Amino acid sequence: MLKAPRNFKPVPFAYHEEIELEIEDLTNLGDGVGRWQDWVVFVPYALPGERVRVRIWRNKSRYSDGDLVEVLRPSPERVEPRCPLFGDCGGCQYQHYSYAAQLEWKSRQIEQLLAKMAGVEITVQRCVGDEQYPYGYRSKLTPHFSRPPQIAQTPIGFQRAMSRSIVDVPCCPIALPAINVALEQERQRLRAGAVPYRKGGTLLLRDGLEGVETDMKKVIRTRVGTQTFSFVAGEFFQNNPFMLPRLVEYTVRACAGEPVRYLIDTYCGVGVFGIYGASLFEAVCGIEINPQAIALARANASENGVTNIAFSHGKAEAVFTGLNFPPEQSCVLLDPPRKGCDAAFLEQLLAYCPARIVYVSCGPDTQARDVAILLKAGYEVGSVQPFDLFPQTRHIENVISLQRV
Repeated sequence: MLKAPRNFKPVPFAYHEEIELEIEDLTNLGDGVGRWQDWVVFVPYALPGERVRVRIWRNKSRYSDGDLVEVLRPSPERVEPRCPLFGDCGGCQYQHYSYAAQLEWKSRQIEQLLAKMAGVEITVQRCVGDEQYPYGYRSKLTPHFSRPPQIAQTPIGFQRAMSRSIVDVPCCPIALPAINVALEQERQRLRAGAVPYRKGGTLLLRDGLEGVETDMKKVIRTRVGTQTFSFVAGEFFQNNPFMLPRLVEYTVRACAGEPVRYLIDTYCGVGVFGIYGASLFEAVCGIEINPQAIALARANASENGVTNIAFSHGKAEAVFTGLNFPPEQSCVLLDPPRKGCDAAFLEQLLAYCPARIVYVSCGPDTQARDVAILLKAGYEVGSVQPFDLFPQTRHIENVISLQRV
């Protein structure tokens, strides 16, 4: 048996001790969850319903971590990963899980988070996925390299699973075909020393209407439904062009309807939600802390012929200052970063007290945390609809609608 690391805790298992487990569930990171008597063991790449052999490499105060050695009884939902780097590259967690099972698990995960963190027992709608594009959907890749790429054997790719080292990735199956063509071209250019890097770096490959862009500061365009939006290539913009229209359509419809006549689009970015749904409201206002995004939002509204929307630059909570939309006829749309809403914003939101709140999030854990605050302030959950913008990965986009009681 290998010598244990100096800081290894030898209880309840010895270093590299092998045990057999029944996998009962998955974590929000995509790891299998098994129990040895009453002791929890986390096992990456193991699936619910499987019996597996596990090699322990770490014991913590309440659980252990192990590597999957052998699947003794596979799940009927286990499939062959499409990518030969799956399990080595850390970009995907679920390529070995059937796509139907991925969608079911993501809905169940939202239910578990809401029950645990917000005390809400609710049936979550089945996660909306795209059976046509469970692969070949990503419109943005950012490959990394940790040393000059012109040096022979320098990996150009993504972070290794459970490591900070880089895996060389010549092709990514979840990326758009155009992105993979550009990736090969960029790899050849870097290998040839076209840019004499002195250290590591990060590339950008972002697909738009004009083709694949590599300049992070370049303004490019894309289409959502029948509308066209400009944005900065290196800034945040959803990177699944097949699922984005479905997410946006659902969200703006969830915001609209009696008694709502006005929409307040916080964290509005370049204005996608507000502009797309403007025809459903008498007036729309949006706010965003990034000044360039606000300038682009105004240009996007003009390009798409939307005249009943106004954008302002500032922190999200500033949108309520001087706002003349009656709260009893207004919906506030939240689409914050993964960290969720901060306390100052939630305080101003609850002081405004809109008739409806629709919360879009790529961080279901922080979303559930914030929803718990909204529930205590007199709101109730109306509907919960996850969307699978990131097939083959653990990530989930979730939309929760709340009504004032």
